[in-house]
Order: sequence, then C-alpha cells, then structure tokens
Amino acid sequence: MTHHPTRRTSDAATAEPRGARAPQRGPRTDEPAPPGPHAPDTRPPVPSARPDSPAAVRDPDPLPTPNGLGGRRSGPGTRPNGPAAEQDADPLPSPAGLGGPGAGERVEGLLLGLASGDAAGWPAARHRAARMPEWTRRLTRELDTFAEQNETTTLPVPIALNQPPEPLRLGPSDDAEWAAFTAEAVLASRGALLSDLTRDRQVRAAVDLAWMSLAAEISSAAARAPEVESAVIPLRARISVRAGLGNLATGLRPPATGHDNPHFFDDAACVRACVLAVVHPGDPAAAADLAEYDARYTQDEDGVHGARAMAAAVALALAGAPAADCVAAALHQLPPGSEIARNAEHAVALAGAARRAGHGRAFGLVPLLEHQIIDHVYSYGIAAADTVPVALALVLASDGAVEEAVPAAACLSRVADSAPALAGALAGALGGARSLPASWRAACRTLAGCALPRLAGLDLVELAGRLAAAEPAATAKEGLGHP
Repeated sequence: MTHHPTRRTSDAATAEPRGARAPQRGPRTDEPAPPGPHAPDTRPPVPSARPDSPAAVRDPDPLPTPNGLGGRRSGPGTRPNGPAAEQDADPLPSPAGLGGPGAGERVEGLLLGLASGDAAGWPAARHRAARMPEWTRRLTRELDTFAEQNETTTLPVPIALNQPPEPLRLGPSDDAEWAAFTAEAVLASRGALLSDLTRDRQVRAAVDLAWMSLAAEISSAAARAPEVESAVIPLRARISVRAGLGNLATGLRPPATGHDNPHFFDDAACVRACVLAVVHPGDPAAAADLAEYDARYTQDEDGVHGARAMAAAVALALAGAPAADCVAAALHQLPPGSEIARNAEHAVALAGAARRAGHGRAFGLVPLLEHQIIDHVYSYGIAAADTVPVALALVLASDGAVEEAVPAAACLSRVADSAPALAGALAGALGGARSLPASWRAACRTLAGCALPRLAGLDLVELAGRLAAAEPAATAKEGLGHP
C-alpha cells in the first residue's frame, strides 16, 4: 500500500518573519517518487552557500564555520549494485592525550548519552510499559478517560499493580533500541562477504540487508495471520518506520519508501544517523551522506535533512571538535529556506544569546524554544524540524555539557520523545562516557526490548566497545581536510 504524506510544506517562498510559524502540515504538492530499486532523486541540488542567513542577521556573534565541511546535498548518495540498573557502570579508560576523551570513550558517551536522553523524556515510561500485560495499559487509558470526563487533575501514570514493576523503572526505550539496530548493521558490515568493498559501501550494503531482513520478518508475520490486521509484528516503531517497512514489503525501494510515507518528516532517522557517524569520525560530509542513504528508507525532506545534520555534528564531536563547530557543521547540511533550516538558525541564535548572557544557559533557553521553535498544532511532537533545532541549541547553550542539555530537553514536553536523546547523543560524544553521572550510566546501559524484543538485555557499553574497535579514529583536524 502506498502511503500519502500529510504535513506542512517547506517552500522557501512561504517563509514568514520569525515569531510567525512556517506553513503548517498540509498536503504535499510535489510528484511522488518513482518506484523501483533505489530510484533516483531528480530534484535539483541545493546551493551550498547561504550568504543571507537569518542567523547571521539575528546573532551578532555567529558560530564559526569549519573549513572543508562539504556542501549541502539534497539528493541521495550513490547506492551500490535489566540487571545493569542495579550496578555501577564499568570503569572507563583514561582520556587519551590532552584533547579530552579517547575515541572509545566518545563512542560510549554517544550511546549512553542517547540512551540517557531517551530515558529522561516522559514518553519512555509509556514505551517501556509495552512490556507490561496489556490489561495494565488498558486500565491506564480508562483512568485517563475518567479524569477527562470527571474533570479531575489527578492524572494516571503507567502502573504495575500486582505485576513486577521492573519494566517501569528508569531506563532507555525505543530510540536507544533503534540506535542499537543501526549499530548492529555497522558491525555486520565487517563480515567477509563484504570485504572487497570500500568501508562506506560495506556499511551501505549492510544497511540494505538490515532493512530488507526486517521487512521480510513483517511480511512473514502477515502471511501467517488469517488477516493482516491480526498479524503479530515482532517490533514497535515510529509511523515512518512502519510505513517504510510496509513499502519495502510491497516492492518499493528508497527513495520511494521514504517519500511515499505519511511521516516522512519525522526524526526517526536522526537517531540512527548519530550512530552512523561512527563510521566517518571527523568527516561530517561523508557521515551526512551515509546517514542520508539510511534515512531514505523511512524519510524525505526535513526528515533526511535532520539526519544529515545530526550525523555531521556527531562526526565532528567524535573527533574532538568543540560544540560550536559541531553545531556549525549541522547547520551547513540544512538547505536554505527549508523549515528545519529556519528553525535551526533561529534556535542557534537564541542559544548564542543565552551563552553570552551567562545565566540560565540551557535551562534558561527552554521557554524561548517552547514559544518560538516548537510546533503546537500537529498531533505528534516528532518533527525533525522541531527536535533537531532544539537539540543543537541546547548542546550549544550548555557548551556540550550532557548534564545540562539533556534535562533541559526533557523539560520540553512536546518534543521529549526524541529531543533529549538527540541532545544526549551529541553531548555524550563531545564529553565522553565519563561526562555522564555514574548513576545514569548504570541505569541506561542495558536495553529492555520494548521496541525490538530481540535486543532485550543488550549491553550498550559492550556494544560501544565493539563499535570503537571496528571503526577508525580520527581527529577533527584530519576530518576537516576531506572535501
């Protein structure tokens, strides 16, 4: 079944002065992407220069733009033919050299920062409640209806009652599990069958295999069911991911799977992009291209742009670049006039002002982002045009301090499902695993399997070690030399 997206457009001609929202989600007017394997994207390339950036006008002290970041790209890259909560985190290696954390600690900080941000947002409790019996969730819904009908202000929360409460304890949920899904694809790309390919092509081939295998699982489950509606699907996922997998099962291929998708604009691919940056530390352009390749399975437009931005930022963070350079690299990937670019430029300008003020920093930025950046019209708070700008701004305002950026992002309830995870991933890569409190490292290192049941019990510290051992280390100076 082909899915037809419904959300706001991002035509530059419709941009309004900051303070007025960009046009809201409505029907798209562009032609649908052609079906077929890896159908080409025929949209014209986006210019790489942005001389009249609104951020430069608003912010008298704009962020530095590192050299050699590579131009923005609008088309797809070339495609080839529970017990841990009770224990302290493992001892961490000493930072390497004078530049801060070593490469391995930054990768661990990336995964644990993402998982901690995922756990900090209020939706995590609801995601983790999926591991409770269905009747407990039904009772919660009934209590919510009771509160609505009787106008009571005592609101229900996920409950255990006579069941073991372990699933409801603080811990990571869906974002961390889909990040681990991507990490497993990266590790699988080291297999002997792909050894004759370049590193980037190895990962792309492994990404293809991971998505096609997952789509085959869903097709098999649907075939076994008496009717499609009763099929027991072996995962929980965002609307964009479910739609993308459904498109794959019907024979569509990227970019059609992400283009013909009702949630092409969401940030599901942004979480995956943070992990893919591990393949190209210090090379934001290459990291962004790889992230786009994966993103086009489930996203289009701002969903893809956001993935490119997060991959570029994290790639520099993994190489030891400062927070300001990482944010600048992210902005460099956002096409001028797009909604995500307008929001990100304004959010970063607000963050720059907060840094200069010297009081409040990330926490002081929360009301400004809530009132000037975040959309309150749409029914889901997962648009990349909102969450990525929020994450970038909070990391900048906090100078990359994860213990500031993540709690501030969690205060923004509309975007708390993913903005804290994105902020945590970038800040964790900047500061390394040691920058997270030991209590959070212990609580968030083990996956629950609430979205991908087969990942239950996976240790993120161990996964980070395998990633760090498999991928090259780089410095920001080396990486910025790449075109």
